[in-house]
Amino acid sequence: MGIGKVTEQLDWNGKKVTVAGLGVSGIPAARVLHARGALVTVVNDGDDERSRAQAAELEAEGITVRLGDGATLPAGTELIVTTPGWQPDKPLFAAAAEAGVEVWGDVELAWRLRGPGAAPWLAVTGTNGKTTTVRMLASILEAAGLRTAAVGNIGVSLLDAVLGEEEYDVLAVELSSYQLHWAPSVRAHSAAVLNLAPDHLDWHGSMEAYAADKGRIYEGNQVACVYNVADGVTEDLVREADVEEGCRAIGFTLGTPGPSQLGVVEGILVDRAFVENRQKNAQELAEVSDVQPPAPHNIANALAAAALARAFGVEAKAVRDGLKAFRPDPHRIELVEEVEGVTYVDDSKATNTHAAEASLAAYDPIVWIAGGLAKGAAFDELVQRSAKRLRGAVLIGADRALIREALARHAPEVPVVDLDRTDTGAMSEAVREAARLAHPGDTVLLAPACASMDMFTNYNKRGEAFADAVRALAATGDA
Repeated sequence: MGIGKVTEQLDWNGKKVTVAGLGVSGIPAARVLHARGALVTVVNDGDDERSRAQAAELEAEGITVRLGDGATLPAGTELIVTTPGWQPDKPLFAAAAEAGVEVWGDVELAWRLRGPGAAPWLAVTGTNGKTTTVRMLASILEAAGLRTAAVGNIGVSLLDAVLGEEEYDVLAVELSSYQLHWAPSVRAHSAAVLNLAPDHLDWHGSMEAYAADKGRIYEGNQVACVYNVADGVTEDLVREADVEEGCRAIGFTLGTPGPSQLGVVEGILVDRAFVENRQKNAQELAEVSDVQPPAPHNIANALAAAALARAFGVEAKAVRDGLKAFRPDPHRIELVEEVEGVTYVDDSKATNTHAAEASLAAYDPIVWIAGGLAKGAAFDELVQRSAKRLRGAVLIGADRALIREALARHAPEVPVVDLDRTDTGAMSEAVREAARLAHPGDTVLLAPACASMDMFTNYNKRGEAFADAVRALAATGDA
């Protein structure tokens, strides 16, 4: 098993550091740097009640906070540490570039603060499936007896993981495109890009820039760059990466794997990458039924997790045991209930068209509940590819007309219920309408293909509203 390279330890004493943004990653970064003797100034666009309370806490600790001005570079700044949400076109970053000041994200800071003997990183990114894959990977690593944690854009923060008292053998790291954009020196033991589809283009500026930021995860990989055989762009990113001598390209596929790939043969997940004589031999890892739920995109997640674990030297038995022990987070193709022969599935986490298409591919026939905030997405391809599976559709949310129009163009025979309401009872009505359209043997699938914030606090609340409505239907026959 490999060890991670440790970066040169920096002298922070007296270094003038500007932290861009309060919040989940900005406040811990400010505190960590202040504790190391840096002269920290936090700048924040907002000046609301919550920001003022956070600022008061930091100022009491000796950290300078400047609210309502996130555009001006504080005098003498030697480094900016930014929270992931700050877009690259912010005036602050233009000022930093003009002044020759480096910009790091919280992930870059965590990487730079790693101490001697630090745990190597097995890193995962992609448009969809990151969290599930990282949690699967952590489960496999734990089954192998390794001290690990799922960290990064999930669960434990990377700063806590690298600076805490707990010692790890290896970390399973989820990295978003935002985080990778600001992480120029991160070098993983092995990494995977699961898939690429248009997302966050308002932040990155273009699909090319988005893909390039995702591809940063492969830079400097030591053992394996894991890519999706079905998504050629991920393999292109491997080809473009500057990796260490001997690092291998490892594909995963839902079909029969070739040499240096993991795939599926007659219901068995098999490895033809980390075996002797991979031209002729394959190692059985697990059964498809060991993966819950065994939807195609979740099998792909499992194969990617297995590839990273195998790259780290994990035995096949631990892959099987880890996958069998894993259970997905709520609102990810989660079975809620079966009511009068109809299965109700919550995939509220399907907040973009790529995720929704994967979810729709797992069931047939479907009554689809969809809609919300489209974030600039188009729905024609999604509807074209999924039309034959649809029994009906129930549309909710601010941008439901975009989906309705795509259905009219590409699936005019599919009955559509358009709910013109955004109150708290809208989901209950959506479930009632879906139940009316469904036949025994059908699946009513919440896979919105949109963000939730037009009607709900987040996708979790949307999924909970769906599950509550389904259970009410089961209990009383009326949601």
